[in-house]
Amino acid sequence: MGRFEDKVVLVTGAGSGIGKGSALRIAAEGGSLFCVDLDAGTLAATVAEIAEAGGTATAHACDVSDEAQVIACVEACIEHYGSLYALINMAGILRFDDAREIELAQWRRVLDINLTGTMLLCREALPHLVKTGGSIVNAASTAALSGLPCGAAYCASKGGVLAMTRSIAVDFAKQGVRANCVCPGDINSGMTEGIDWPDTMDFELMPRIMSLSGPKGPEAIAGVIAMLASEDAIHITGEDVRVDGGTLS
Repeated sequence: MGRFEDKVVLVTGAGSGIGKGSALRIAAEGGSLFCVDLDAGTLAATVAEIAEAGGTATAHACDVSDEAQVIACVEACIEHYGSLYALINMAGILRFDDAREIELAQWRRVLDINLTGTMLLCREALPHLVKTGGSIVNAASTAALSGLPCGAAYCASKGGVLAMTRSIAVDFAKQGVRANCVCPGDINSGMTEGIDWPDTMDFELMPRIMSLSGPKGPEAIAGVIAMLASEDAIHITGEDVRVDGGTLS
């Protein structure tokens, strides 16, 4: 399918996990990718993989929680490609903390990256998306819909992303821009690697965030993201699409 031919798509978190999977999928469907990540090394690998498959992509290192870097990032995308059709916000971090012990700096870091970073990209991209009648796909989570053990900061950030996305969808529907969320659950995206678990973590609660069909790879989300970003979802906006293998069913 060539759903993204002649279309420019900016993907954050493109160096790994769902962001990388989304970039690869959209590039395979003809999109011109502007790949964004904080890790320049993994980002370069994603761009190289797209190029080897015959796709078009460029890399841009950016800390999405830094306003000046985000402004420069979107400006660089427009300067390089001349337009923007879709914004795919997949950059994010995950941490687990006892709500009685979480430090303010840790709380702020999670919200700065997951929520404020998503807002900044949306803010800067929207004027360009209005011109193309484009779309936004933001990363919420099943944690936006149901409690995550020791996940107060992460749940708050993803719940905020979901509420913000619905507001953007309402504000810009008449201007032809769609905004939706995906709510992944039980995806092997690499986010849980190296987690420093709190001593009070009750691992007996973990089955509540496990899918009925077993964990899946980023490609299980990438296909849904590509659909939401494309004109196949022309009548879908302000929606949260849960992709969790029945976890919350």
